[in-house]
Amino acid sequence: MSDDYDVVIVGASIAGCAAAILFANLGARVALLEKHSGMDAYKVLCTHTLQPSCMPVVKTLGLLPLLEEAGARRHVTHLWTRWGWIEPQDEPGREPLPHGLNVRRQTLDPLLRRLAAGTPGVDLRLGHSVNGLLEEDGRFTGVRVTAKGTQSRLTARLVVGADGRGTTVGDLSGLPVRLSANNRLGFFAQYRGLAEDTASRVWFLDPDTAFAFPNDDGVTVVACSPNKEQHASAFRADLEGSFERFVRALPDAPRIDRAERVSKIIGTRDLPNVYRRPYGPGLALVGDAALATDPLWGVGCGWAFQSAQWLVDAVGPAVAGQGDVLPGLDAYGEKHRAALDSHHKLMEDYSAVRPFNVFERLLLSAAARDAGAARHYHAFASRLIDVKEFASPGSLLRAARVNAFHRPRNAPPKI
Repeated sequence: MSDDYDVVIVGASIAGCAAAILFANLGARVALLEKHSGMDAYKVLCTHTLQPSCMPVVKTLGLLPLLEEAGARRHVTHLWTRWGWIEPQDEPGREPLPHGLNVRRQTLDPLLRRLAAGTPGVDLRLGHSVNGLLEEDGRFTGVRVTAKGTQSRLTARLVVGADGRGTTVGDLSGLPVRLSANNRLGFFAQYRGLAEDTASRVWFLDPDTAFAFPNDDGVTVVACSPNKEQHASAFRADLEGSFERFVRALPDAPRIDRAERVSKIIGTRDLPNVYRRPYGPGLALVGDAALATDPLWGVGCGWAFQSAQWLVDAVGPAVAGQGDVLPGLDAYGEKHRAALDSHHKLMEDYSAVRPFNVFERLLLSAAARDAGAARHYHAFASRLIDVKEFASPGSLLRAARVNAFHRPRNAPPKI
């Protein structure tokens, strides 16, 4: 059996569904393949947050009102540092700060999958597992799949791997991949009844980290990322006790003892950073299939939406117009690198569990002391500006000025 499409997308989660909708809206015929057989399948190990950087894509998809109706929570994240809380506030007389959304994947994934399935031009095929790539004249031309014991071939002018960190498409493609160790553990649980948590909160304990994100349905996702060397044996011996002790010890800690835990404590002791070349001849990778970084930063969901948009922007006209997709794939690869490479390298470096460097200390301390510096950090943490702009000479000079004139609370008056 053989079916011919304009685009075959492997993986019907965030990146795959977003790409399917955007391609179909341009008039492309899209096969959207998902190995799970249920429409309501969802990713469990996730930070369950969408950064402000991806909100334009969420709006373009028509997803924003659906998420808000489902109870997704708007957020501007507050960060604890040893210099105090960084609490970004709107600048008087200016537009409100860009916000993100917190929403559990058990809410987001089925909703987005149904939106994709209802988009004209999208053929959602559940229970389809890819076991091979088709190639012709040095380029990828489709996939071999198995569904209910039957094998078939699906051909397309573009194959898209949206199948996550352990991507089958990426492995089969032979595209170059770089792995680096992540020296943090990662565990989280969901609690109902943390009524005092109205803002998303992140703790930079330098180098350990934690976060608490209020989500839909009155549930708060609480997570911790302690370093392996100090905490691995304790978490292995007593996961529940170690997790709860870590959370209780946080400054201004979430009051988990007054709340109901409504999930298991889940996570991982080994989650390396992964960077794959995001394209090849006739093939592209989006979302975690291309780049999967330390989850403590909560960027995976947002970058899944954004990389889908970048791919469609780059090759969509060629796909819809029956043109050559190869030049567009080069453009997609360059956009992906320019937008994410500096962020990923910094996150990769920090996952070695090093203390903050001198520039990070300068910028974070200023952000805890000054409203303008806090807004600047919010733009960076929201992935609205890159590392170069965050740590520009002007930004460092302003931060140094803030710190030079900072007077600690309760300090004696200067004479």
